[in-house]
Amino acid sequence: MSLDSAVERRKETQTGPGTGNGNGNGNGNGVVSSSLPSYSTHRLRLNPNTDHKPDSYEDLQLEFSPLLFSSLERYLPPSLLNVSRDTKVQYMREILLRYSPEGERTRVQRHREYRQKIISNYQPLHRELYTMHAANFFVSSFLEAINENTEESFRNIMSEPSPGVLTFEMLQPRFCELLLSEVENFEKWVHETKFRIMRPNTMNKYGAVLDDFGLETMLDKLMEDFIRPISRVFFPEVGGSTLDSHHGFVVEYGMDRDVDLGFHVDDSEVTLNVCLGKQFSGGELFFRGVRCDKHVNTETQSEEILDYSHVPGRAVLHRGRHRHGARATTSGHRINLLLWCRSSVFRELRKYQKDFSSWCGECLSEKKERQRQCVAATKLELLKREGKTAS
Repeated sequence: MSLDSAVERRKETQTGPGTGNGNGNGNGNGVVSSSLPSYSTHRLRLNPNTDHKPDSYEDLQLEFSPLLFSSLERYLPPSLLNVSRDTKVQYMREILLRYSPEGERTRVQRHREYRQKIISNYQPLHRELYTMHAANFFVSSFLEAINENTEESFRNIMSEPSPGVLTFEMLQPRFCELLLSEVENFEKWVHETKFRIMRPNTMNKYGAVLDDFGLETMLDKLMEDFIRPISRVFFPEVGGSTLDSHHGFVVEYGMDRDVDLGFHVDDSEVTLNVCLGKQFSGGELFFRGVRCDKHVNTETQSEEILDYSHVPGRAVLHRGRHRHGARATTSGHRINLLLWCRSSVFRELRKYQKDFSSWCGECLSEKKERQRQCVAATKLELLKREGKTAS
C-alpha cells in the first residue's frame, strides 16, 4: 500500500504552528496559507526519486529530526522538488504532524532540552570522535566495500552464519579505544556532577546514550553513509533503503554491570552491534529467528538457532525484529556499540499490512502451509472429477 492511501485513512488534523522563520508563509495564527501546497492537493510518491539530492535541514530548529526531512524529501511529488526549502519544510511538516501526537512532541522537546543541558556542560575528551573521519574509524576492507557499493563487494567482506545475520570487520582498534575512553570520561562527569542520565533502554541499567552527549551527528553519518547502503541490499523488505533516524548507545556487561540480556526484539528496522572490548569471557549473542508482532513468542525452528561470540571491532548487522539475547558475561568487562536504525516510511506502511511473509519466519511458514493445503485440495478435487468421469 502506498503512503498516499495510508495518509488518506488517517483522520485529518489541523496544521500546527509554523516554523517561525519569518518568511511570511503563515498567516500569523500558526495556520499555513492556502496558497502553499498542502497534502490535500499534492500526494507523496510511492517510490523515492533516487536521483534527487535533498536539501540539508541541520541548521533549522524543527520538531523532528533533520535527517527525517531529508529522507522524506525524496518522496515529494515532482512539482515540489525544486521549490524553496521553506515551502518543502511546511509541506513535510504538515504530513509529520498528522502522525506525531502532541504528547509525543512534548516528550521529544523535553528530551531535546535535557540533551542540550548535557552538551552545554560536558567537555568532550576526544573531539575527533564527534565528526565522521572514515579513514580513522573503519578498517580498509570495510571502506573499500562501501566505496564499491555493490552486493558483491559487501558479500566479499561478510559472513552470514544464519540467514539475515551478517558479520564483518568494521572498526579500527584505535577507534574502539577512543570511544571507550570517551564513554568512561562521560560516566566520570556524570558521577562527579551527580547528573541523572537516561539509560539506553528499559532492559539495560548500565551504559549511555551516545546521542545525548554530542555524538548524534557522527552517528547520523554512520547510518546514512555506511549502514543504509548495506541495508538497502540485504534488508529492503523492512525499510533498509529508507532508514532516516537512529538511537545510538553503548551497553556495559560484567559481574558489576548488566550480566546478561533476556530474549527480545529491538525497536529498530536494522540493528548494528559492534563489540568495543575489553577483556571478557562469555556474553555470546543468541539468535532465534525473525518474527512480526503477532508471532514474536512462537517456537523457534532448528535452522533459526545461532550462537555468536563477540570479537572487538567486528560488527553484527541484523533486522530489529530478529529475536535475540545475550548470555551471561562470566568474567571481565564487555562494552558494545549499538545503533538502532529506523525507517519512518516503513513504520507507516506496516500499519496497513497484514502479510509479513517476506521477513517473518512464522508468517512464511503459515503461507507455505496454506499453499500446500490449497494444492492438496485442488488435487483431491481433480481426482474426484476423474472418478466421476470414469464411472
